[in-house]
Amino acid sequence: MTMTCTTILLIDDDRTRVTRFDFEPGQQTGWHTHGKDYVITALTDCHMRLEEPGGTSREVTVPGGTAYARDKGVEHNVINSGETQMSFVEVELK
Repeated sequence: MTMTCTTILLIDDDRTRVTRFDFEPGQQTGWHTHGKDYVITALTDCHMRLEEPGGTSREVTVPGGTAYARDKGVEHNVINSGETQMSFVEVELK
């Protein structure tokens, strides 16, 4: 059985959608494609396995307190591959 992370919608207005994601070890987002440009801010150290189209995956660590931006169209499944909870906030730009 696949365990899905917890999401909390914080803001959803005309300009942005802001969502908090909390993952216990092994939890994941499920496969999805980003329909908007977005920014991620890590609240904790995030040890992620990113499953990507074509069967590839890679391990990345995003240190707590850092951020990165991506363009719309990214397709992946994000999994907490660490041994502790990880949390981040995603801001989608409408």
